[in-house]
Amino acid sequence: MLRNSTLSDQLADARAAYAAKRPKSLAAHEAASNYMPGGNTRTVLYHGPFPIRAASGEGSTIEDLDGHRYLNMLGEYTAGVFGHSHPAIRRAIDGALDHGVNLSAHNGYEPELARLVVERFPAMRKVRFTNSGTEANMMAIATARATTGREKVMVFRGGYHGAVLYFGGDGLPINAPFPYVVARYNDPASVSAVIDEHGDELACIIIEPMLGSSGCIPAHDGFLAHVRAEADRCGALLIFDEVMTSRFGPNGASALFGVTPDLVTLGKWVGGGMSFGAFGGSDALMALYDPTQPNALPHAGTFNNNVVSMSAGIAALSEAFTSADAERLHARGEALSARIASIFERHGGTFQVTGVGSLMNIHAVRDPIVRPEDLAGSNEAAKELLFLDLLDAGIYIARRGFIALSVAATDDDLDTFTRRLDDCLAARETVYRTTH
Repeated sequence: MLRNSTLSDQLADARAAYAAKRPKSLAAHEAASNYMPGGNTRTVLYHGPFPIRAASGEGSTIEDLDGHRYLNMLGEYTAGVFGHSHPAIRRAIDGALDHGVNLSAHNGYEPELARLVVERFPAMRKVRFTNSGTEANMMAIATARATTGREKVMVFRGGYHGAVLYFGGDGLPINAPFPYVVARYNDPASVSAVIDEHGDELACIIIEPMLGSSGCIPAHDGFLAHVRAEADRCGALLIFDEVMTSRFGPNGASALFGVTPDLVTLGKWVGGGMSFGAFGGSDALMALYDPTQPNALPHAGTFNNNVVSMSAGIAALSEAFTSADAERLHARGEALSARIASIFERHGGTFQVTGVGSLMNIHAVRDPIVRPEDLAGSNEAAKELLFLDLLDAGIYIARRGFIALSVAATDDDLDTFTRRLDDCLAARETVYRTTH
């Protein structure tokens, strides 16, 4: 049947089989839909025909309400770099809770976490904490606007900097209402043209060293250096959104690629996977928020220094994901990506993988991917079929093809993943080869 039916036929069968095996997840989804739009409060987790509902997680595996166990290759969209229930993180959270929550004061955890962050990421000489990467990016942009006295913000098509800072397609109507100018990623001429037109009005340029949510598209050699030079040319501040890429090696993407921004933003893995964000830069820039100085700007947030995130972050940086751990994970990710690429090539080239280190994305396009526009011809039916087949084989990745490797994934886990990926492709090789 697999050899003779079409892609659409096989996808319909896979959807039906998925639903038949997950009655409890379906019931939970239907119940949730009574109180949340589409049963959802986090859009990225939804997939058809209805999403799995996780019941528990441990190490590198999760289990859904229907009792199916999955090797989790998604890693909580990078926040779960530690796997599930890492013992050091759990001890830190339990210890913090033992001494009280919502203390209404400075606590002993925040200066220690600040020290670890500053030592880990050289571009951040001073740091302030937030509750999410979205907040961190909003504060970094606000800092640039306050410092320069300018209003405009340069972004890149396909960039994602949080729930209200998304620039796929034409952007979102719920985006924060800054005056944006948009350049093309990996296109130096486009950057220069925007600077020529708007340079004297630009407060900042915010960029991901690798586009994450748009498909793990890395900056090409020399592109970030060009953006750095153009920011200097017009007097704008350069912000590196490292919510995802801060896991790249010992010191994050700015160190890996050898380009130093003015401000860096971080996200939840740095807070042990809890609700967390951070922004930081030079002493001079961050002095804007020094409350001991006259005319300092306020930066409020009840949970900026919450004891759970602070304590978990200390454990994350000092025990669960040290610089050495980050270096090892980066190398393992590069090796895994090469293995995936080899499997795809052997099965006819319908799919390809992009990414850097432990973050990668599977795409159903044949041509090279340089920027998000190159994904316009993606065969989404083929991607969904592979996603459902992997779930059936006990492998969990994102519906969009995103993979975020965790330290909990063992070598045996990665062997299992690549073997089952190979099997899934082999089972439908005929239909995939005739897809394009």
